[in-house]
Amino acid sequence: MEDAYARSVSEVLDFFGVEPTKGLTDVQVAQHARDYGRNVLPEERRAPFLKLVLKQFDDLLVKILIVAAIVSFILALINGETGLTAFLEPSVILMILAANAAVGVITETNAEKALVELRAYQADVATVLRNGCFSIIPATELVPGDVVEISVGCKIPADMRMIEMLSNELRVDQAILTGESCSVEKELESAIATKAVYQDKTNILFSGTVVVCGRARAVVVGVGTNTAMGSIRDSMLQTEDEVTPLKKKLDEFGTFLAKVIAGICVLVWIVNIGHFRDPSHGGFLQGAIHYFKIAVALAVAAIPEGLPAVVTTCLALGTKRMARLNAIVRSLPSVETLGCTTVICSDKTGTLTTNMMSVSKVCVVHSVNRSPLIAEYSVSGTTYAPKGTIFDSNGSPIDLPAQLPCLLHLAMCSALCNDSILQYNPDKGNYEKIGESTEVALRVLAEKVGLPGYDSMPSSLNMLSKHERASYCNHYWEDQLKKISVAEFTRDRKMMSVLCSRNQLQIMFLKGAPESIISRCTSVLCNDDGSTAPLTASTRAELELRLQSFAGKETLRCLAMALKMMPVGQQTLSYDDEKDLTFIGLVGMLDPPREEVRNAMLSCMNAGIRVIVVTGDNKSTAESLYCKIGAFDDMVDFVGRSYTASEFEELPPLQQTLALQRMALFTRVEPSHKKMLVEALQHQNEVVAMTGDGVNDAPALKKADIGIAMGSGTAVAKSASDMVLADDNFATIVAAVAEGRAIYNNTKQFIRYMISSNIGEVVCIFVAAVLGIPDTLAPVQLLWVNLVTDGLPATAIGFNKQDSDVMKAKPRKVNEAVVTGWLFFRYLVIGAYVGLATIAGFIWWFVYAENGPKLPYSELMNFDSCSTRETTYPCSIFDDRHPSTVSMTVLVVVEMFNALNNLSENQSLLVIPPWSNLWLLGSIILTMLLHVLILYVHPLSILFSVTPLSWSDWAAVLYLSFPVIIIDEVLKFFSRKSSSGLRFAFRFRRPDLLPKREVRDK
Repeated sequence: MEDAYARSVSEVLDFFGVEPTKGLTDVQVAQHARDYGRNVLPEERRAPFLKLVLKQFDDLLVKILIVAAIVSFILALINGETGLTAFLEPSVILMILAANAAVGVITETNAEKALVELRAYQADVATVLRNGCFSIIPATELVPGDVVEISVGCKIPADMRMIEMLSNELRVDQAILTGESCSVEKELESAIATKAVYQDKTNILFSGTVVVCGRARAVVVGVGTNTAMGSIRDSMLQTEDEVTPLKKKLDEFGTFLAKVIAGICVLVWIVNIGHFRDPSHGGFLQGAIHYFKIAVALAVAAIPEGLPAVVTTCLALGTKRMARLNAIVRSLPSVETLGCTTVICSDKTGTLTTNMMSVSKVCVVHSVNRSPLIAEYSVSGTTYAPKGTIFDSNGSPIDLPAQLPCLLHLAMCSALCNDSILQYNPDKGNYEKIGESTEVALRVLAEKVGLPGYDSMPSSLNMLSKHERASYCNHYWEDQLKKISVAEFTRDRKMMSVLCSRNQLQIMFLKGAPESIISRCTSVLCNDDGSTAPLTASTRAELELRLQSFAGKETLRCLAMALKMMPVGQQTLSYDDEKDLTFIGLVGMLDPPREEVRNAMLSCMNAGIRVIVVTGDNKSTAESLYCKIGAFDDMVDFVGRSYTASEFEELPPLQQTLALQRMALFTRVEPSHKKMLVEALQHQNEVVAMTGDGVNDAPALKKADIGIAMGSGTAVAKSASDMVLADDNFATIVAAVAEGRAIYNNTKQFIRYMISSNIGEVVCIFVAAVLGIPDTLAPVQLLWVNLVTDGLPATAIGFNKQDSDVMKAKPRKVNEAVVTGWLFFRYLVIGAYVGLATIAGFIWWFVYAENGPKLPYSELMNFDSCSTRETTYPCSIFDDRHPSTVSMTVLVVVEMFNALNNLSENQSLLVIPPWSNLWLLGSIILTMLLHVLILYVHPLSILFSVTPLSWSDWAAVLYLSFPVIIIDEVLKFFSRKSSSGLRFAFRFRRPDLLPKREVRDK
């Protein structure tokens, strides 16, 4: 029944054909079960494990690698290779791909847990009326039309319409569904709101929420997927995970690289068609296979096999740093997504605020005989910790608040008219509440006021242990004034009263709604001398003005307190006693903003990130909080900046688009609105981070580019999120954004390093094939260079320090390329030098080396015809392992120098020296040690087709490698000095060759 909230009790009961005193019959239960289904959230069919595994290989670069591995293995078998040599290259490639697939499968499996954990919020049993008798049955057996009785502590088993109140009031904590900071009062009357949201449906009890006060009966109107919890499940199933910006860029890079690889491979094969019949190959087919092997080697050289592993490693390093900031990352790619976040949709309660109700203002009557008539005090402290200072209207601290009569009696009333508990949790290291937030706030106020009669009171209290300090003053008043009788809060009176006794003196303390308390007062307690004076019309008017200011302009939740001297010996209270009261004071409380939020908001503004506060609370409360944060002093009013969900939905599409561009507050929202907001912002090309803690937030968290759950939130929200804030603090998000930007900068640096290195390998193989000289490097040698010598330094580049101005730049565009035109030209130059230096090392050994054959260059170019003509040297010289060892060593050393170039994009090594990143220096040393190991340890040298080098060989290697530093220093110099001119001069004409960086807004 969709509109049960708008129907009367009798209409709902008639709809299901149920009598409220008898419930459903067995026949009706069976019929309703067939019509409406079971009260369970059905399990969603999980993707088969094999399908999840295969999904991880659905990537162009990965497919090219798999093909290269298979072809390499087949060619090895055709050539008669057996053992470790034949399997090494394909095995290493497949191991890397398997490791990355495992990470992907684990991530996807974690994401499915959110749907499983949603069932934990379903009740286990329900007390149901059937056939005129109450019985306890499994909640899964409930059907629409069942009459259910609920009481304090019950978890609501299905969506139900209230039909009978069995106590003075019924309050329900529905924060997991709506995000409201306080429990909600339920009533029997039908709701008249059009387009009602969950908060408007005050007669509906929602499945999964918890009763915190009262007892009532209700009729089931929705079960299973037809409940509020069921709609959240459906929304989560319809939400597809967004591809991260970095993944998009890497996919684009992979597509581009695949085209380049295919083109160069075909070109190499075609260029060498004339050599297919060379006698050294033993026939046309053998020659074709030989040059096909070269093409495969070229593919292996061009593909950065280590890129997936290095990206994963760098992101993992980032997650460790973020964990220290209390940001626990559940999805690795989300680390980088933070860096380009343009909008943060932040929950209000618990994220921007402490989610700890605190008394912030106190109003008392100072004196009726002299000015000022009213005295106002402000109270510091934003948590449940009994620490804080009371300030007068001039901002001066009150040293001994308990010496002031009104503040003293406010503290007594706060401690005695109270059923809550304030305690210290040593495990969590903070103060916690049991009971209603407003009552705990009054207990904390009593602690801040302190006790009378001790000049050293504040310092004496601070000497207590935290466990003793939590409620020391409250316990004092409870010991001094023994409770005799209590008149509980009722909806019609809107107050609570307590009769206390001390030394033959009996006092009644009262707290409640200000309008109810003040209307029953006939006198006031004066704060200057503790006297009692009649409550005049002018004093009453002044108090009402202060109340309007507190409740209206400052949107504080207000309570008034009063007392009355009672006859000695009275043991009970009646409602008739609650008159002729003496007014003590007025307290205003709020869920205060966190102290660090203001600076965090300012950091967001400086970084070009917009913050939208999204909350289930009402509009005025959210606007007041926005003002209290203090970071938006330029905002004169909220016209066009603040919308309720209903107001936003009523706007025409064009106005909705414009409203989204200026929106700062989005209030009275339910789960579907949060998801709608995320989708609308994403359609405007915004990168959206969404925070949340309740079950209601799960669909939006899953839909957002990065979902951020609160550490104190529900398991469902955490499972649907990409990141969890251990401290629930908005400032942590901002710190994480800065870390995300730094991680992207480092990721960009090592991707550029790997591109330039791989360009060098491609140039090496391509030029060798064009010149017609022997194979410069074997495929297994290329694999060694790509995995070990490229991987270690590239990973170490991830340790480059965060720039000091990382949060002063605007967010990068989502479609900004990893490598831009001018940078790609720079790395083409570097790559070309790397490749040519490698070829030069190979030729040097044949032509100039002291221990080489010193052949004429022409002989080297005609090596393939050596066996068909007479020569002064043996043809076996072309199978010597020395030249390829020199080439491989040149390639390794030149890439180590190139790694130093990547300490900064444009800064010289003289400005940012190598020792600024000790991890990089360490990785270079380790890489060189590993390389020396394969050169000089016999089994490894055989495996990698290398041989030990002499001192003269090493000298030649250094001469050929070091110039890469000089070349890049020159290119960096031009980048710094003539960025605009050079960038124009070397800009690519083909716009589709590489994705270009958009011009940033200044």
